[in-house]
Amino acid sequence: MKIAMLARNPNLYSHRRLVEEAEARGHEIQIINTLRVYMNITSHRPEIRYGGDILPKFDAVIPRIGASITFYGLAVLRQFEMMGVWPLNESVAIGRSRDKLRSLQLLSREGVGLPVTGFAHNAHDTEDIMEMVGGAPLVIKLLEGTQGIGVILGETRSAAKSTIEAFRGAKQNILVQEFIKEAKGVDIRCLVIGGKVVGAMMRKGAADEFRSNLHRGGRAEAIKITSEERSTAARAAKCLGLNVAGVDILRSNHGPVIMEVNSSPGLEGIEKATDLNIAGKTIEFLEKHAKPNKTKTRGKG
Repeated sequence: MKIAMLARNPNLYSHRRLVEEAEARGHEIQIINTLRVYMNITSHRPEIRYGGDILPKFDAVIPRIGASITFYGLAVLRQFEMMGVWPLNESVAIGRSRDKLRSLQLLSREGVGLPVTGFAHNAHDTEDIMEMVGGAPLVIKLLEGTQGIGVILGETRSAAKSTIEAFRGAKQNILVQEFIKEAKGVDIRCLVIGGKVVGAMMRKGAADEFRSNLHRGGRAEAIKITSEERSTAARAAKCLGLNVAGVDILRSNHGPVIMEVNSSPGLEGIEKATDLNIAGKTIEFLEKHAKPNKTKTRGKG
């Protein structure tokens, strides 16, 4: 099987592991710098070009699109889809997951557990939206943030109000969420492949840090999750249409709640914490399901 991987840094642990497992199983895989791809968008004879050459026909594409290049990355992925190449995660599903507001609305519609979340435009609504999510402390999130960047804890009412007003002054769209105190700075990352949780780890934030992201100094260890947590993670991935997803869950007093669904989950933390071959499971899923012209959305928005 010929596999393309859309990724800018071939040296990242996740990308190296996927290449290792694909090659170990006899596949040919090429890492393609997403930003260096350009396209000929024409009827009947669309092309994908790279380094002056027309790319060969691939059987599957693994999108590892960074959050900072979502717009262009999804455009490239849609071109692959329109040319009949099977994507590990489809462009529409990735787009849903990257839009924090849209993803929460979709999860809410399906009844998946969520923290109480507010979203408003008018600064006059700040006081009411803070009350709506339970008051301070509360969490303020940039819609475009990732890896814990743009996530702020408003510990007091005045601090939260000042932060919200500052973001509004900078014309930034934000979400305001209840702070799940009982989670105590700990969350659970579930790795979902093909609708099943194949691994889970508990992440704990560094000292004096409420965010548990490993990129921010958090630490991880394997954990046995409950059947409710397993079901919640699988439902969240299915709701957004993701074949492969990292689903972040908080343990609240009213059951598991979804913090975020990541369409390009890192593999290093979970493979090292659980000693599981997540990269191998990913390639195995791709082998079983990759078929030409089987993209459900065929590049539609």
